[in-house]
Amino acid sequence: QVQLVESGGGSVQTGGSLRLSCAASGSTDNAYCMGWFRQTPGKEREGVATIDTDGSTRYADSVQGRFTISHDNAKNTLYLQMDNLKPEDTAMYYCAAKQFYMVCSADYPRDFGYWGQGTQVTVSS
Repeated sequence: QVQLVESGGGSVQTGGSLRLSCAASGSTDNAYCMGWFRQTPGKEREGVATIDTDGSTRYADSVQGRFTISHDNAKNTLYLQMDNLKPEDTAMYYCAAKQFYMVCSADYPRDFGYWGQGTQVTVSS
């Protein structure tokens, strides 16, 4: 099993930047697809970005070109660099991991078995 702890959320104005971190502990030697998701009250959790063990990445259309997902293997830490933030990016952000997958994508959050507690991001206009 793997445990995930997010940090780095906060409040920024439109156009600002934030970097989220997700520290992993436990069985980190296993191969995982890692991802970032976000959720606002009353809405379903949506995938933001994923990164596979070979470094390949996928992004939701809404964040493509503004967000960058990365992973520091030495630190067992997942990152999400968020630039040019917009009010519609306001949400609770979660990191997640899944094993035994065919495709490392965030299309189906239910496929991810490990989740952090979330960190709030608020973007004001």
